[in-house]
Amino acid sequence: MAERLQKVLAHAGLASRRAAEDLIAAGAVTVNGRRAVLGQSVEPDVDRIEVNGQLIEPAVPLVYIALNKPTGYVSTARSTRGEQTVLELVDVPQRIFPVGRLDRETSGLLLLSNDGAWGNLVTHPRYGVEKEYVARVRGVPSSDAVRRLRLGVRLPDGEVTAPAMVRRVGGTREGTTLDITVAEGKKRQIRLMLAAVGHPVTDLTRVRIGNIRLDALPVGEWRRLTAEEVGGLRDVATRDQQH
Repeated sequence: MAERLQKVLAHAGLASRRAAEDLIAAGAVTVNGRRAVLGQSVEPDVDRIEVNGQLIEPAVPLVYIALNKPTGYVSTARSTRGEQTVLELVDVPQRIFPVGRLDRETSGLLLLSNDGAWGNLVTHPRYGVEKEYVARVRGVPSSDAVRRLRLGVRLPDGEVTAPAMVRRVGGTREGTTLDITVAEGKKRQIRLMLAAVGHPVTDLTRVRIGNIRLDALPVGEWRRLTAEEVGGLRDVATRDQQH
């Protein structure tokens, strides 16, 4: 797709758009060996663009993906023990990475991207982006157990979790389904919290991260996030930082 040359130079991180225009006007930019002119359109993936004789590589498009991770997959870019990784489920030309993690036996919403700054907003504890889970647990948690989860429980490492939102959504004597929302990102946090109150997890699925929901995305399938979802999550992460 053709774009204005100064826009391409700016996206490549070479200069601001105004400074790129100055470089073009000064004769420092060539396209396919010919001196470029202001207002010229180019195709970054086809045309050879040089500034002062140096080849300019086109900027890599930013990619934002939602995956419904199945159990049995690890949330890493590379396998260390021969496990299947979540990247095997996503087919895009760009090099992407998981934004945060779900442990091998947890399913549900996992985000992937090649935008490190955006990924940091999602995962860094200071931004407090909510993660919502549906957990099936053994037994029937008492009112006191639910209260402890809501106020914070002490984990095996001695740390106390931040308050969580917890509600029952169904169950029998054999097991109970809970909806749990946290704004932390401790490793295996939900499993550790529920084990701490005597109700180990038998099944765990993440259904929401900030404003992005799993909804009806089939297990093992992925989709690209909309611009509204990407920007909305950025707004959620930075909102409290602006006050």
